[in-house]
Amino acid sequence: MPFGMAASITYRIGRSILTKKEMVYVVSDSVGETAELMVKAVTSQFLGQDVEIKHFSYVEDKQDINNVITVAKYKHSIIAYTIVLPALKQYLDQRAGEEGIIAVDLMHPLMDAFTRKFNIEPNRQPGQMRKLDENYFKRVEAIEFAVKYDDGQEVRGLRQADIVLIGVSRTSKTPLSMYLANKKFKVANVPLIPEIPPPQELFTIPRNKCIGLVITPEKLNGIRRERLKNLGLTTPANYASLDRILEELNCAESIMKKIGCPIIDVSNKAIEETADVILAMFNKRGSFA
Repeated sequence: MPFGMAASITYRIGRSILTKKEMVYVVSDSVGETAELMVKAVTSQFLGQDVEIKHFSYVEDKQDINNVITVAKYKHSIIAYTIVLPALKQYLDQRAGEEGIIAVDLMHPLMDAFTRKFNIEPNRQPGQMRKLDENYFKRVEAIEFAVKYDDGQEVRGLRQADIVLIGVSRTSKTPLSMYLANKKFKVANVPLIPEIPPPQELFTIPRNKCIGLVITPEKLNGIRRERLKNLGLTTPANYASLDRILEELNCAESIMKKIGCPIIDVSNKAIEETADVILAMFNKRGSFA
């Protein structure tokens, strides 16, 4: 929001209509969301008081500060600010002191404590919280992607994915997809079943973003038996038979070789270990550049 387009909201606590409405100017060299939340938290402790919050965002120079001081003095208001640039902060403190305006620095006391404790200087770069928010939303987007394109539900997602996992049932494709999604990678996974031809998209995407997951027959047999037991199925099932497992694994490896993708044996690997192998592989090839 440009400085000249300051926004205002009224934050009312209680139902009193007799109290005087007070003004607080939230000033920031970024958006000012942090300062607004803190002002609201404090205001909530003064029941019955109407407080109007007006924003002055993306303050960049002394003229912007002078504009804030002018309106704050006219309205007899408080200034609450989050400014990380030292020169602007000092100028605001100076001008507020000259005009008798209460100006509260919401960031520097804690920043100074961090500096003393960690023995390092802060970056003093505006907008760092917004960058963190962008990372958060990228993670959410990746998780939603992994859910949508789990277990071969939508083959159209294969072209959009950063990573495509393929393998037979119970090779940890879904938990591995979610783990990688939490690291902001869009992951799709496709089960390989002898009776169902693999989607043709698997053979058209770059093979270096496709990963085949394999497992020893004995390990898979134990996992599937435990799975059936948890489902309350005690009778023998073809799903867990060694003959069926060997058939599935042979078919899957044949498809993987046809694609020409890397293959990882997950028999004795935790999800984190497999993910580390995949990320190291992709980073080495520059696939995530």
